[in-house]
Amino acid sequence: MPADATSKDDYTKATLKEADPQTKVAEIQKIIKDAGVCMLTTKTANGDLHSRAMAPASKEAPHVFCFVANSESGKFDEIEHSEDSKVNVSIYDKSSTNWVSVAGNVKINTDKARIHEVFSPATAAWFGDLKDGVHDGTADDPRVQLIEVIPYEIRYWYQTQTTVGALANIATSAVTGKVANPGYLRSLTKAELEQTK
Repeated sequence: MPADATSKDDYTKATLKEADPQTKVAEIQKIIKDAGVCMLTTKTANGDLHSRAMAPASKEAPHVFCFVANSESGKFDEIEHSEDSKVNVSIYDKSSTNWVSVAGNVKINTDKARIHEVFSPATAAWFGDLKDGVHDGTADDPRVQLIEVIPYEIRYWYQTQTTVGALANIATSAVTGKVANPGYLRSLTKAELEQTK
């Protein structure tokens, strides 16, 4: 259960619903698939937070979030100089209001076999061909590296009503003084992630 599961706040009590780990993984995977894009947040040496949109490169989430990226970009400096290797990956699906927030440890992977496994031709557009015979934007380009985030906790919101139903729920709650609960909050722990591998 999340740390706030014992809260006396009505919103927390109304929206916290537990489920088995496999159900949680399936719900998170659906949100990731529906949203299509994540935001990866890293931290600078002086503690500033930077976020950028990233497309997952594999279907291993939520166990591992893998992103193909250019090693010349600033995010690599932030990751390499991070004192604790902690980052956040967030996902939001505006069509449903479902969201996921991933707290995880990050690592850089330069293994060419792994890069070839997840690389897609469309990715080359983000690198370009420098015409030097080396930096050609293919999976063998030395700039092409992987950012892998291994979660240790995932929190998410899963809407259980249609958009119209959720709006009605919120409107009714505003009038009656009850807490709106058109969905639920859940968390997936490191131990649960291990169980579902």
